[in-house]
Amino acid sequence: MIKKGILDILKGKFLVSGDAPKNWLFIIFVSFLATVMIGSSHSADKKVHQIAALNEEVQELRSEFVDVRSDVQRLKLESKITQVLAAKDLYPSEEPPKKIKVKARR
Repeated sequence: MIKKGILDILKGKFLVSGDAPKNWLFIIFVSFLATVMIGSSHSADKKVHQIAALNEEVQELRSEFVDVRSDVQRLKLESKITQVLAAKDLYPSEEPPKKIKVKARR
Protein backbone atom coordinates (compact mmCIF):
# COMPACT_ATOMS: atom_id res chain seq x y z
CA MET A 1 0.00 0.00 0.00
CA ILE A 2 2.76 2.46 0.85
CA LYS A 3 4.66 1.26 -2.17
CA LYS A 4 1.62 1.91 -4.38
CA GLY A 5 1.19 5.44 -2.90
CA ILE A 6 4.80 6.34 -3.58
CA LEU A 7 4.56 4.88 -7.07
CA ASP A 8 1.39 6.94 -7.76
CA ILE A 9 3.17 10.12 -6.63
CA LEU A 10 6.18 9.37 -8.82
CA LYS A 11 3.95 8.70 -11.83
CA GLY A 12 2.02 11.93 -11.19
CA LYS A 13 -1.43 10.33 -10.85
CA PHE A 14 -2.37 12.91 -8.22
CA LEU A 15 -2.26 15.55 -10.99
CA VAL A 16 -4.80 13.81 -13.23
CA SER A 17 -7.11 12.11 -10.73
CA GLY A 18 -10.65 13.29 -9.91
CA ASP A 19 -9.63 15.86 -7.27
CA ALA A 20 -6.72 17.19 -9.37
CA PRO A 21 -7.87 20.88 -9.37
CA LYS A 22 -7.42 20.96 -5.59
CA ASN A 23 -3.90 19.54 -6.00
CA TRP A 24 -3.06 22.00 -8.77
CA LEU A 25 -4.17 24.96 -6.65
CA PHE A 26 -1.98 23.74 -3.79
CA ILE A 27 1.01 23.29 -6.13
CA ILE A 28 0.54 26.78 -7.58
CA PHE A 29 0.25 28.22 -4.05
CA VAL A 30 3.43 26.43 -2.90
CA SER A 31 5.26 27.59 -6.06
CA PHE A 32 4.19 31.17 -5.39
CA LEU A 33 5.38 30.97 -1.77
CA ALA A 34 8.72 29.49 -2.90
CA THR A 35 9.15 32.33 -5.42
CA VAL A 36 8.42 34.95 -2.75
CA MET A 37 10.83 33.26 -0.34
CA ILE A 38 13.63 33.14 -2.94
CA GLY A 39 13.03 36.79 -3.85
CA SER A 40 13.14 37.96 -0.25
CA SER A 41 16.30 35.90 0.35
CA HIS A 42 18.01 37.59 -2.61
CA SER A 43 16.87 40.98 -1.37
CA ALA A 44 18.26 40.29 2.11
CA ASP A 45 21.58 39.13 0.66
CA LYS A 46 21.79 42.27 -1.46
CA LYS A 47 21.17 44.45 1.59
CA VAL A 48 23.82 42.59 3.61
CA HIS A 49 26.39 43.20 0.86
CA GLN A 50 25.34 46.84 0.63
CA ILE A 51 25.73 47.29 4.40
CA ALA A 52 29.19 45.69 4.30
CA ALA A 53 30.25 48.03 1.48
CA LEU A 54 28.94 51.07 3.36
CA ASN A 55 30.75 50.01 6.55
CA GLU A 56 33.97 49.70 4.58
CA GLU A 57 33.44 53.16 3.09
CA VAL A 58 32.79 54.60 6.56
CA GLN A 59 36.08 53.12 7.81
CA GLU A 60 37.96 54.64 4.86
CA LEU A 61 36.35 58.05 5.43
CA ARG A 62 37.18 57.92 9.15
CA SER A 63 40.83 57.19 8.45
CA GLU A 64 40.92 59.98 5.85
CA PHE A 65 39.34 62.35 8.38
CA VAL A 66 42.00 61.48 10.98
CA ASP A 67 44.77 62.06 8.42
CA VAL A 68 43.37 65.42 7.33
CA ARG A 69 42.80 66.52 10.93
CA SER A 70 46.40 65.73 11.87
CA ASP A 71 47.63 67.64 8.79
CA VAL A 72 45.53 70.67 9.76
CA GLN A 73 46.83 70.57 13.33
CA ARG A 74 50.39 70.43 12.02
CA LEU A 75 49.70 73.40 9.73
CA LYS A 76 48.31 75.45 12.64
CA LEU A 77 51.53 75.19 14.66
CA GLU A 78 53.30 78.50 15.23
CA SER A 79 56.56 77.16 13.87
CA LYS A 80 54.93 76.14 10.59
CA ILE A 81 53.14 79.49 10.26
CA THR A 82 56.38 81.42 10.84
CA GLN A 83 58.12 79.25 8.30
CA VAL A 84 55.45 79.94 5.65
CA LEU A 85 55.41 83.68 6.42
CA ALA A 86 59.22 83.88 6.37
CA ALA A 87 59.07 82.81 2.73
CA LYS A 88 56.94 85.93 2.14
CA ASP A 89 59.36 88.16 4.10
CA LEU A 90 57.01 88.50 7.08
CA TYR A 91 58.50 87.90 10.52
CA PRO A 92 57.10 87.96 14.04
CA SER A 93 57.48 91.19 15.98
CA GLU A 94 60.54 91.50 18.21
CA GLU A 95 58.82 93.68 20.80
CA PRO A 96 55.76 92.53 22.73
CA PRO A 97 52.37 94.10 22.06
CA LYS A 98 51.36 97.18 24.07
CA LYS A 99 48.07 97.59 25.87
CA ILE A 100 45.96 100.59 25.03
CA LYS A 101 43.92 101.87 27.93
CA VAL A 102 40.91 104.07 27.28
CA LYS A 103 39.57 106.14 30.11
CA ALA A 104 35.81 106.26 30.37
CA ARG A 105 34.21 109.75 30.14
CA ARG A 106 31.59 110.78 32.58
